[in-house]
Amino acid sequence: MMTETTYWPAPAKLNLFLYINGRQANGYHELQTLFQFLDHGDTLAITPNHSGTINLSPAIDGVDEKDNLIIKAAKALQNHTGCSQGADIHLEKHLPMGGGLGGGSSDAATTLVALNHLWQTQVSQTTLANIGLGLGADVPIFIHGHAALAEGVGEKLTSVCPDEKYYLVVKPDVSISTAAIFTHPDLQRSTPKRTVSELMEQKYENDCEKIARKQFPEVDKAVSWLLEYAPSRMTGTGACVFAEFDTAHDAQNTLDTMPNWLTGFVARGLNRSPLLDALQQLDARQQHTVSQ
Repeated sequence: MMTETTYWPAPAKLNLFLYINGRQANGYHELQTLFQFLDHGDTLAITPNHSGTINLSPAIDGVDEKDNLIIKAAKALQNHTGCSQGADIHLEKHLPMGGGLGGGSSDAATTLVALNHLWQTQVSQTTLANIGLGLGADVPIFIHGHAALAEGVGEKLTSVCPDEKYYLVVKPDVSISTAAIFTHPDLQRSTPKRTVSELMEQKYENDCEKIARKQFPEVDKAVSWLLEYAPSRMTGTGACVFAEFDTAHDAQNTLDTMPNWLTGFVARGLNRSPLLDALQQLDARQQHTVSQ
């Protein structure tokens, strides 16, 4: 087992489109959504230990340790594999909570992928994704590591290659729970299912945006401001909103005019997750060390 500290990216995601096709008897929603990663996110510094304990720092305000997805992911992998090893994990948090950028799910996925490697538990990517699905519907896409169309409740993935544009992502001063949107009686739940080619060729939209803009004036104000500069829409169930640009320069110029009631950043869309690159680089480094 490695005992040195290694650093692992937990990238943000955008839902470039999100359509809700129906609702199952168990309350889960059938959907079709397009995920793409960003070159911006959290970072996990992970040091394996022999004690079997999972130690996370720093504490996250408003999140009990037993509910933290990083802790839950590590323990889920321990339980699945019977692994007796532990880890000290330091989270460098950049992604806002309740923003629709997948921060918690990405942290959980990175924890599973990293510890599977560091503990040498040799769990397949498919099995890791199944473990991740038990933690949250978006976790498998981060483990999958490629831009994808997600269907069903988010577990059916088809790899796709949308344009890797530059995005200005802004967050109004509000957090939105997924449940607040998905339980709203006026949410559009009957968008017809379409083929991959149909979905990729049409104008991208988000069925959750109308409800979010109606319920949260801050989101409506953010979308209205961004639309003055570029095609813009909400990601996931909000609250973050993004505008797409062909160049980083144009995105940055718009960021420079951002009003003080918003926070934001510029990032590049990526069809391959930085997490896969980190895993590949660590593998290559270890193989080089062994061969010397």
